[in-house]
Amino acid sequence: MADIGTYLKKHTEALVKDVGIEAACQITGKSKATLGRYYSENAEHADRFIPVDAVAKLEGAASFPHVTSALADLKNITLSYSSGTEASVSRPGGVNTDVIALSRRFAQLMSEYQDAIADGIITVNEAKRLLKETVLLQQVLLDMKLHLEEESG
Repeated sequence: MADIGTYLKKHTEALVKDVGIEAACQITGKSKATLGRYYSENAEHADRFIPVDAVAKLEGAASFPHVTSALADLKNITLSYSSGTEASVSRPGGVNTDVIALSRRFAQLMSEYQDAIADGIITVNEAKRLLKETVLLQQVLLDMKLHLEEESG
């Protein structure tokens, strides 16, 4: 269970940082200290997690549903955007565009990985960069899935 907690806390941190700490405080009505406790890995905060209503509010303002995606990953579930939303409007191009974007994202991820393992140790900052690239790669895959669904009728 501790590994799941750490995983969720890292995604909570990514969500708060995606929105911005000041904006996150305004959106949730929580203080910086309280939000910080939700993703703190200190033993005294190990049992504190962000409330679901706060996640919903923050993900509404975020560029990506970090915590929802993490929960889905834990159950091996794939998320996709529903049609008719702003997300479908912001996906220009088609499958060919997605393949090019996928290739670029994967190359960027491999570049970050090569830089990270150059000294044989992946630091926390390097892991965060790898996570960010992985999330961006996942977004491209979701777009590609939606384009394939649209084309298949």
